[in-house]
Formats: sequence, structure tokens, C-alpha cells
Amino acid sequence: MISIGSAQIDAWIAAFVYPLARIMAFIAAAPLWSTAGIPRQTRLILGMAITVAIVPVLPEMPKVEPASLSGLWIMFQQMLIGIGMGFAARIVFTAFDLAGEFIGFQMGLGFATFYDPLRGSQTPVIAEFIGLVALLLFLSMNGHLLYFATLAQSFSAIPISITPLGVNSWLNLAELGGKIFSAGLLLSLPVVVALMITNIALAVLTRAAPQLNIFALGFPLTLIGGFFALAISLNYLASPIQAVFEMGLSAMLGFAVPTR
Repeated sequence: MISIGSAQIDAWIAAFVYPLARIMAFIAAAPLWSTAGIPRQTRLILGMAITVAIVPVLPEMPKVEPASLSGLWIMFQQMLIGIGMGFAARIVFTAFDLAGEFIGFQMGLGFATFYDPLRGSQTPVIAEFIGLVALLLFLSMNGHLLYFATLAQSFSAIPISITPLGVNSWLNLAELGGKIFSAGLLLSLPVVVALMITNIALAVLTRAAPQLNIFALGFPLTLIGGFFALAISLNYLASPIQAVFEMGLSAMLGFAVPTR
């Protein structure tokens, strides 16, 4: 007769619940899956499917009762790790929004906003365009699969244990935020420089011919120059955007540093 004790049941629950907490927290915070366009039932089914797929190859779980105080602490810590990894992935996409805002302000389209139903907020049109291009490139290079592969690898790099997170965990996210500002500026730099040259040329032209109406002439020329420079720079943005994605993948694993 087969007998199953409470210890065996606790081990089965822990083997499924702890990874599920990290995976669901990641899905709730990561881009693409955390948007309002994906139903909550789909996210739940996706998280459970990924958990069932990777549980057999995960390292051994700590022998702690899930309902105990230590078990709840481990679950809370896994949620923090998942949210931190998802936030690191989300910060990367902020660089593209920042680049779009820089370009839009320089073109004079800072006032032109578009309501994004997925985010539930007003977004500048150029930032929305750059974000869509980055998202399509992200999907074309199987970035969503790379994120899930990195998430599965995190269970070996950051094992499930009762050991608390290191003191540098959130510092890594703060440093990543600083890098994103520089990445957004570098992505927008070709268009911004082209528009700056255009503005300088308009200033010289206005100085040479004061009778010209700079307000009637400068705005359409700036728009045309901005769109032209943006169209040319799109051919060269694939490599920088891929480098930003790789930065996000490394930040996902570098988020949590266990205490030694």
C-alpha cells in the first residue's frame, strides 16, 4: 500500500509554489505580458505552464514547511526577486520611450500625444513609434523566449533559499536606471544632432535675411528634417537596440546578489 505523509505533500507544494511565485511576479512586472491587452487568465495559465515545464530540472528546494513563517518568508522573497527581474526588463523599454521624447521635443512634437490603451496614459507620438519599433524587433529576435530562458536560469544563479537578498540588490536596479538615461540619449543622438544642425542653419538664415518669417518657415522644416533623419537612422538602430536588450538580460540575473 502506498502511503503519503505530510512531509511529502509539503515537499510537493514547495516544489511548485516557490517557483510559481517568482514566475508570476516576473510576468506581472515584465513588459509585454504586464500590459492591459493580455487577460489575467492568460497570464496565470502562462505562469503555471512555465512552472510545470521547469520544475523537474530545478535545484533541490529548502526543506521548509510552506505554511510556516520561514516558508512564507521564502515565498515573499521569491516574489521580490520576480518583481525585481521584471522591473529590470521593463526599465530597458523605458530607454526607447526616453529616446522618443528627446526626438519629439527637438522636432517640436512634444505637445502631440497619443492615448495608449495598453498603458492607460498619454504617450508622445514619436515615443510610441520608437517603442513599437523596439517591441517588434524584440519579438523578431525571440526576446520573449530569451526572457523566459533567463528566468529559468535564474533559479540556478539565484537559488531558492531562506538566505536574504544582498544589500546591493536594489543598488543594481538603481545603476541600471542611470544607464538607461545614457542609452536613451545615445539612441536619439543622430536625430537630435541633425535637428540641431537644422536649427543652426535656420538661425543663420534668419540672421542673413531678417524679413523671413522664422516661425512659419522653421516648424515645417524641422518636422521634415526630423522625419527624414529618423527614417535614415532606423536602418542603423538594430544593433544599439539589441545591445540595450542584452543589458536588460544581464541585469535580470545581476539583480539579486545573495548574502555571503
